[in-house]
Parts: sequence; structure tokens; C-alpha cells
Amino acid sequence: MDQSIEMQRSDLRRYCEQRGFEIFKEYGDEGVSGTKDWRPALDVLMEDARKRLFDGVLCWRFDRFARSTMHLISALDEFRHLGIEVISYQENIDTGSPLGKTMFTIVAAIAELEQNIIVERIRGGIRRAKEQGKQLGRRPLNDPSVLRTIHQMRTQGKSIHATAEAVRLSKAFVHNACKIKSFQG
Repeated sequence: MDQSIEMQRSDLRRYCEQRGFEIFKEYGDEGVSGTKDWRPALDVLMEDARKRLFDGVLCWRFDRFARSTMHLISALDEFRHLGIEVISYQENIDTGSPLGKTMFTIVAAIAELEQNIIVERIRGGIRRAKEQGKQLGRRPLNDPSVLRTIHQMRTQGKSIHATAEAVRLSKAFVHNACKIKSFQG
């Protein structure tokens, strides 16, 4: 299914139009993970809710709002105290009803479980890579062969950009490597 932000917004606008809901404002943290604590648009949404600028929140899915059950429940509780209903379009859950509140808690717990499973898989992959002796992360800045190559290329007049591409490292890395005294001779 197409999960593009614009497609989601289009569906949510249509939902509001069909039910006669007035859209106060659209909030969206494009390119920011639901797992991040810092979400500028979400912060503005919560500030506007505290000012009671609207009486309902419509979201695409609860797992697009956040993947932490605690965060979702905390936000839902704050919305409830403010008299603001929350509706999840995809899950068809309206937190204004007892069943909706229960379903919300279940969906939030499943979203958090999915995120925890992803984290476990990543940790397992990192552990296996370490056990196999694979180097994780970037190469150390003091790797003599890398420093030698950087020094040779820069001495030949190659740009930082060309050097970075050749050694498959960032331009900042190459720039910093050029500052190392042992590198300079």
C-alpha cells in the first residue's frame, strides 16, 4: 500500500469532508521517525491542544503518531483531560468510546512490540557481525593505509571531494585526516 505522506493527507482530508469536520491545521513531521523524542510538528500539535484550539485529532495510524505505548497513552490521556477526541483513520478507532480506548491501548502495544522486534534484529545482526570479526562503523581515523592514500592524493593535488570518494569516506573525514600531525609528515 502506498504510504506517501501526500496520499495519507488526501485520505484524511476526504474523511474530514465526508463527516463535516473542519480542519484547523495539518501537522506532520516528514522525514522524522515516530520513535524520536524530538518531533517539532508533534510538539506544536500538543501546544495547540493545550490552548484548546481544536476538539479532535485525526491521525493516519497510531504507529505513525509514535511507536512507544507510553508516549501514545500519555498523549491520549492529555487529550482526554483536554476534552479532545483522537481518531485513527486506518485502525478505525475513536478514543471517545470505551471500546476505542481499549483498542487504542492494544494497537499501541502491538506497535511498540513491532519496534522492539526490529531493535532486537538489529542488535542480533551487530552481534553476529562482531563475532565474525567484521569491523563496524567507520574506519578509525588513524588507519595508516587510509592516511597514506589520503596524503598521496592530496599531495597530487586531488580535491577533498575526489579523495573522499576514492577512499569511500566523508569529506569531513578527509578534511580531519589532513590535520593529523603524523599524517603531515
